[in-house]
Amino acid sequence: MKGTTVVIGGGLGGLSSAIRLAADGHKVVVLEKNERAGGKLNIRSGAGYSFDTGPSILTMPWVLKQLFASANRKLEDYMTLIRVEPQWRTFFEDGVTMDVAADLPTLLEQISKISPEDAEGFMTYLQYCQHQYELSLKSFYSKSLTGLSDLRGLHSFKELLSMDPLRSMHQSTKRFLKDKHLQQLFDFFIMYIGSSPYAAPATLSQLIHVQLGLGIYYVEGGMYNIARGMLKLLDELGVEVRTNAEVVRIEAPGNHATAVWLSDGTRLETDLVVSNLEAIPTYNTILNHLPQATDTSRKLEKYAPTVSGLVLLLGVNRRYEQLQHHNFLFSRNAEKEFHDIFVDKIPTDDPTVYIGVSSKSDPTQAPEGKENLFVLTHVPPLRPGESFEPIKASYRELVLDKLERMGLQDLRKHIEFEYSFIPDDLERLYGSNGGSIYGVVTDRKLNGGFKIPSQSEIIDNLYFVGGSTHPGGGVPMVTLSGQLTADLIRERYGAVYDRSEK
Repeated sequence: MKGTTVVIGGGLGGLSSAIRLAADGHKVVVLEKNERAGGKLNIRSGAGYSFDTGPSILTMPWVLKQLFASANRKLEDYMTLIRVEPQWRTFFEDGVTMDVAADLPTLLEQISKISPEDAEGFMTYLQYCQHQYELSLKSFYSKSLTGLSDLRGLHSFKELLSMDPLRSMHQSTKRFLKDKHLQQLFDFFIMYIGSSPYAAPATLSQLIHVQLGLGIYYVEGGMYNIARGMLKLLDELGVEVRTNAEVVRIEAPGNHATAVWLSDGTRLETDLVVSNLEAIPTYNTILNHLPQATDTSRKLEKYAPTVSGLVLLLGVNRRYEQLQHHNFLFSRNAEKEFHDIFVDKIPTDDPTVYIGVSSKSDPTQAPEGKENLFVLTHVPPLRPGESFEPIKASYRELVLDKLERMGLQDLRKHIEFEYSFIPDDLERLYGSNGGSIYGVVTDRKLNGGFKIPSQSEIIDNLYFVGGSTHPGGGVPMVTLSGQLTADLIRERYGAVYDRSEK
């Protein structure tokens, strides 16, 4: 394939696939509709404050290292990763607090203060989580999967049973931890991919090992430097990245993509299309002129969107010493919270709230003596025709009430800069299904925990990357999706030239 490969969308999945394809010799053009590439990983600033507007925690840094190595580059030449410790500070409504630390003696000491019984058996729990991760290295993290048949081809029957297929993540947590605070805390790791521990398969307990075993990181100068590093590499590889270039239609006669049309009327011929726009919105918008696209979209309804969110970017003219870089203020009733969001599909009246304060690790992110608070509260994705706007103001008050009640004294009085995002914004800016943050929900009964296949079933040269396809949402997962989808393309078409000749 010596023609042009078009990547629709400059999120991390799109940029990752562009790097891999360019390294394989493809001529690649990335088309991003917004003013800046990066997708949900983006930036906002004002009054001396800087904010990462999307992902604030980096896990599995090996995914980024692997990506840059595929282009014969070293990650550290493009960005500097800083390990964050303690990883989280957690607060409960009854006054219990706990620091989550990768340092095991410190962590066990923290757990012992809450539940000596759980501290005694905690290593068994960690071993279970590590085993789930190691099993996934053989399949989920190494190959683009379409379903159970692919998984069976990569594991023995014994290994499949070891994945604990009959349990949910919450059920596996309850096996090892008895204290309700600890159950709620470790169940909440599933929110890295925006799903429910009561519905996600037990193998997702591996996220505990991903964090505690592999560590969590911040990127010096802000998380957006991940995107800047990728863009620098793409420039070195000769890839054109066009911003303010919205794709409105894929031309596909005979179920084969031959061109894309931009909103300004430009027609760009292509031999291959990679969509970083989620799969269902792709079928519903830029392929909606094809009758078969509507049928395909209906068939994909089991791949429901993950949670969306209310994001408050708050510049405050004081420091809250009780906060760390990453903080979670938990709800009183975890089961009710998840039931509200995932079953009743309503914003819960007592949400868990995340506060990221990157200025704790990076003083350049806020003026001296002040802090930048990234406040995220998960809410259900939008239904068709629905808007979060009517309850935006009241839900903001609910969140700020909770923060002040749980220790951020007089927060409202100290806000001197504020910017917000709601599900409507996420849907409008990034085309995500219902304003989904993490792509497709992981639900063992609804979709078996699998994502939408990376290759389109109706357009033979259309592929997907990002949170709606394998392996899912979050910085490492969408970055890996770009690599695994590029592997699929390489398997089918081969490299334009052998990279060993470079």
